[in-house]
Amino acid sequence: MGVVTHLSPPVHVRGPGGTRQPVRAAMAATGTAVVHTTWGEWLPAALTHPALRPLLGRDWPRYRGTADPTVRHRFAVSRLVIKYVAAAALDTVPAELDLAYKIGGRPYVRGLDGFDISLTHSGDLVGVAVSRTGRIGIDTEPAARGVDVELMSGHICAPAELRALRRLPERAREGELLRLWTLKEAYSKALGRGLLLDFGGFGLDTDGTELLAPDGTPAARGAWGFSTHRVLDRYLLSVAHHDAAPDRALSGAVTSAHRPSRSTMAESCWGSAPGPLEETYVRSAPRYRAQQVADDRARRPPWRRNPAGPHP
Repeated sequence: MGVVTHLSPPVHVRGPGGTRQPVRAAMAATGTAVVHTTWGEWLPAALTHPALRPLLGRDWPRYRGTADPTVRHRFAVSRLVIKYVAAAALDTVPAELDLAYKIGGRPYVRGLDGFDISLTHSGDLVGVAVSRTGRIGIDTEPAARGVDVELMSGHICAPAELRALRRLPERAREGELLRLWTLKEAYSKALGRGLLLDFGGFGLDTDGTELLAPDGTPAARGAWGFSTHRVLDRYLLSVAHHDAAPDRALSGAVTSAHRPSRSTMAESCWGSAPGPLEETYVRSAPRYRAQQVADDRARRPPWRRNPAGPHP
């Protein structure tokens, strides 16, 4: 797996009481911390914590309003993990942090422009990455997840990556595609753009540690760091990190009344005038957003495609 020295390796934290020491050590070493755990290991805290309401803060109404108990408890666990990891990184107590969300659901701590948070979950795994040295994103998938290489590779791989993938033995292609997928998801989360990013419009080197242009040439040497790890023996966990403090212009939630232009959005994302890859994203984002909306509508059951129509 590709690993870079300025990203702390993931640590397994089995509950709130085990968070502080490993997170503080990671932050002291690299300015980043990556934590993974499971729902079950933190569920007792979500069920019995005497200060759950102040810990959840603004998320309390959402927690109380979630009817499904499994969904409700998982939501509480994910917010507890974020709060405890962020509090350890910032050397404070979890209840002191005011957690809010940007467009798309990305969490952030109000009043801390230079502190970045990313959340991922799959199956029973929960992962949180935090950074005080730049943007950070995290993504996970089960290592044994089946991937249709022929169907997915064209959506995930840049041309140079696609050629390299086809040169691999057939049995190795699925794992390599899954690795690239999680790395690119993490990179997209670090940018705060989610599904809007064209994964075929940029590449990663064979170690997954260098950002490449579609033709395989270096695109931003040294600006980004990437790592992929196998955790709990059954998940791939990938992290992307940018070595510059997050731009303060986008550290607060963006509302419809104050939405940046495309050029402002690009400069805010990358902290300076955008390079070739970033320009590609800014030009193509509206098209991918439209496609995303169309795909979402197509997947809905018939009664959900027309909001004014009958509901069961």
